[in-house]
Amino acid sequence: MTDPTIPSEIAAWFAGRGWRVRRHQSEMLAASDGGRHALLVADTGAGKTLAGFLPTLAAFAPSRLAGQAPPEGLHTLYVSPLKALAHDVQRNLIAPIEEMGLPIRVETRSGDTPSDRKKRQRSKPPHVLLTTPESLSLLLSYPDSLELFRGLKRIVIDEIHAFATGKRGDLLALALSRLQAIAPDMQRAALSATLADPEAFREWLAPWGEIDTVTLVEGEPGAPAEVEILLPVEERVPWGGHAATWSIPQLYEMIRQNRTTLVFTNTRFLAEYIFQNLWDVNEDNLPIGVHHGSLSKEARRKVEGAMARGALRALVATASLDLGVDWGDIDLVVQMGAPKGSSRLLQRIGRANHRLDQPSRALLVPGNRFEFLEATAAKEAVDEGQRDGEDFRPGGLDVLAQHVMACACAAPFEEKALLAEIRSSLAYAWVDEEVWQRVLSFVENGGYSLKAYDKFKRIARDGNGVWRLAHPDQAARHRMNAGIIIDSEMLDVRIVAGRSRGGRSLGKVEERFAASLSPGDTFAFAGMSLEVVKLQEMEVLVRAAKKAAMIPSYGGQRLPLTTHLAHRVREMLVDRAGWSRFPDDVREWLEVQDWRSKMPGPDSLLVESFPHAKREYTVYYTFIGWNANQSLGMLITKRMEDRGLMPGGFVANDYSLAVWGLKPVADPAPLLSPDILTEEFIDWVQDSHLLRRAFREVAVIGGLVERQHPGKRKTGKQVTFSTDLIYEVLRKYEPDHLLIEAAWADARTRMTDVGRLGDLLDRASGELVHVELDRVSPLAVPVMVMIGREATPQGQADDELLLEAESLAGEAMRVEGLPG
Repeated sequence: MTDPTIPSEIAAWFAGRGWRVRRHQSEMLAASDGGRHALLVADTGAGKTLAGFLPTLAAFAPSRLAGQAPPEGLHTLYVSPLKALAHDVQRNLIAPIEEMGLPIRVETRSGDTPSDRKKRQRSKPPHVLLTTPESLSLLLSYPDSLELFRGLKRIVIDEIHAFATGKRGDLLALALSRLQAIAPDMQRAALSATLADPEAFREWLAPWGEIDTVTLVEGEPGAPAEVEILLPVEERVPWGGHAATWSIPQLYEMIRQNRTTLVFTNTRFLAEYIFQNLWDVNEDNLPIGVHHGSLSKEARRKVEGAMARGALRALVATASLDLGVDWGDIDLVVQMGAPKGSSRLLQRIGRANHRLDQPSRALLVPGNRFEFLEATAAKEAVDEGQRDGEDFRPGGLDVLAQHVMACACAAPFEEKALLAEIRSSLAYAWVDEEVWQRVLSFVENGGYSLKAYDKFKRIARDGNGVWRLAHPDQAARHRMNAGIIIDSEMLDVRIVAGRSRGGRSLGKVEERFAASLSPGDTFAFAGMSLEVVKLQEMEVLVRAAKKAAMIPSYGGQRLPLTTHLAHRVREMLVDRAGWSRFPDDVREWLEVQDWRSKMPGPDSLLVESFPHAKREYTVYYTFIGWNANQSLGMLITKRMEDRGLMPGGFVANDYSLAVWGLKPVADPAPLLSPDILTEEFIDWVQDSHLLRRAFREVAVIGGLVERQHPGKRKTGKQVTFSTDLIYEVLRKYEPDHLLIEAAWADARTRMTDVGRLGDLLDRASGELVHVELDRVSPLAVPVMVMIGREATPQGQADDELLLEAESLAGEAMRVEGLPG
């Protein structure tokens, strides 16, 4: 029976395709018809995007218009975290619009959109505009935005889980509050396949956090995913390494057997590295591509087009493609290395088939033994439908300062009205009058330590208490520099044209990598071996090379191991009855550890001490992720130094931390007391590069330091020099400056993961189990083999690592006096 609320044109289109309108799709339309906001949580392949747009399509359906003219102007905004997703949605939306004969124009807007089209979109907008949080914020900075958005009816936020909890979510939350003020009747809709806590997202989505104004729509369950873990042919899971290059022959065979395979890696370096390894064994010359965020727009579009046409047999990609891109012909998804979280894995698995009634097939390829346990934990979480994700935190002050400047660029504002608007977003409901005055003061002149300098004067208050731009030029400068994603400074890689001029762009590499190159050096990029011809200004000029090449590394954030997966792994370690399902070598690894030492379960913090190679080692099995373990390593070595224990260094992975020195640690408890976070932590963060790095980012986001001026762009070194100078001034004369506070917030959360570290230290006094051994333990081998290779990109040293691991493992697995 046809749902009477569905317009006949839409119902007929579904029927013509042999489809039915699913319950969650009609519920999204019903929520909109009832004037309510909506959050849709539905499995990949459930038609989420179509459900999000159904109210928009219905508004233009002739049967609903009943002879009236269709709506004019911008009707619906669609916001996604990825440019690729916006282009994919445009492709998939245009077909039903044309087939239904609806008078709807759809366009995209991102950093890649030509400037003439951007200008035209403001004066003659499409009915539906697909964009990103950054591009939306820039649109709101134009004076004509008030007119552009006045008639806006809906905003659809796709893949909300991917950015709502971070700074891009802060920027979007502020944009939502501004849009709601311009268009009070605007409805909000958000879509996701992987939410662990839908209620928190309902609250985030709701104006003023009024959760009851947001309807939760839950999709019909899809076919369960088929997830397997790939093991070496001889069933020996490697001791160390991350790249899982042992799997390349088996992986290539899988690619041969399947129509299209999508191979995910966790870093850009690994994407290029795995692609090169696959290409080396590609005897059948199969079409295999590579895709990541540092490739040029043209290169990405070319690969995306080839995938959409079914012209590639395999594509190696990073998170640049793990959201929503709809390629129904992918029949296998491969995750190289550890997935780091069950929601992230579900998201990536969802790229296979992209159909609700058919199971997605996925293969997890662990790089080492701990990654095997993590892969098993992730597989079991997916089988049980368990999700995980990041918690919400208060909105960032640097993002708020950027938004205030964008509002000033659009029109003069009255401070009380703008504060009320900002506080309507849950992320900034905490901002009180005192904080607000500090934000205004910062945007006005940089704060009292910097107000003597004209360059920091951006807004001014007139006699009526209205704020406006200090100079009209400030608007252009803001638009050139606004944004949230602060990558390392990047240089264009261009194929050399005549007279050593740069020709076609292949993409970008980081400035620090480019600085290590000389003419004649070779490196692999965009799936090619390239030879450096010359470095000039912000470009690396290259030509094709035949000889072997190194692969650029990137300084981006590592994907953090989620607390949920870490807990599952620790439960596995003490579930001795469950070890029988593991391969023989993994089971033996755990059995010998259990015999020689202890197991780090959910309710214990295991610390092992042993001598090795004329050093004294202590290994802490924390399971709090690489970031937090790095922080703990810095703090412990600092405290060891104060206590005369002569530390030599440390190395960390997601699961453990190994610290060495010249003297043994007889009692680790004093090294793990919670006061380490109030004493050593503050000294360390202030004295290390961490706070400077955090300050550099917030200074750029907050608009204090500009990366670009009309006609020229600062290099990364120039930006660093500028921010370091300002940082020293503020630290000395205004330590409570707004941006110092924002930098501390970043240093505590994103860079050091101090929340997880604090939880560990709070537990340590009651859960600490210290075991003293005569030599290295089996569980310590994976972290011990990383010593000396901390700065090497994951994958590059895997072969040497495996050789060293075998030797260390021989010592660790030697058992004396084992019964039976």
